[in-house]
Amino acid sequence: MAEITTPYEPGTPCWVDLMAPDQQAALDFYTGLFGWSGEIGPAEVGGYTVCTLKDRPVAGVMAAQAMDDQPAPPTVWTTYFASTDAQATSEAISRNGGTVLLPVMDVMDLGKMLVAADPTGAVFGVWQAREFAGAGIVNEPGTLVWNELNTSDREAASTFYAEALGIETTAMEGDAKGYYGLTVNGRTVGGLQPLREGVPAGTPSHWLVYFSVENTDRTVAKLSAEGGTVLKPPFDMVAGRMALVQDPQGAPFAVIAPQPMSS
Repeated sequence: MAEITTPYEPGTPCWVDLMAPDQQAALDFYTGLFGWSGEIGPAEVGGYTVCTLKDRPVAGVMAAQAMDDQPAPPTVWTTYFASTDAQATSEAISRNGGTVLLPVMDVMDLGKMLVAADPTGAVFGVWQAREFAGAGIVNEPGTLVWNELNTSDREAASTFYAEALGIETTAMEGDAKGYYGLTVNGRTVGGLQPLREGVPAGTPSHWLVYFSVENTDRTVAKLSAEGGTVLKPPFDMVAGRMALVQDPQGAPFAVIAPQPMSS
């Protein structure tokens, strides 16, 4: 089990969550697909659900609600990056051309959070842990395994994440040429690629969440049977066999059966 027992290093993806119009339907779908457990949370946390696998937190699901005169947020998975000082990170985001969409706020005694967009428009979150560190299991079936930025401006994005979050961009070689690794203190924590030709016109820059699965084809067949949509059918690539899909409410994500690590 890839259990997390130490704090996430600043700049590392530490949590993902989903805002869905129908929270219960989302919970039913993902618990069925990945084997998670989760129930709608208490009112004091806005009904937020911390989904678990093997009694460890793996992802959050919340009802998407309109606030004031703003429309409800889009149905997407959000990637959160660890920070030791959310306010300082917020200031760094603004200083380097990003936009803070949801200012720093306390989440009871669990931590502090904010939501922002990078200069190319990709939305992400920041999490300063107190009692809650983030995902308790990663890199195994049913859990988060990769976070990927698909961007309209690679150079602008690379500069921003380096200056605002301490995440460096490194070009990949060999079969992954044209793809970029995102690193924190030399450790790869995610990926970056330019928005590819052939994506639907108007597709904005975005962070894509990957979940690990044992068998991509079986997972995609199950997803389709439960009302999900296959955007790109299973295919083999350098990191494993993956597919790009949507849940029944329209949230895109990827699933991948990773290649075994070489010894």
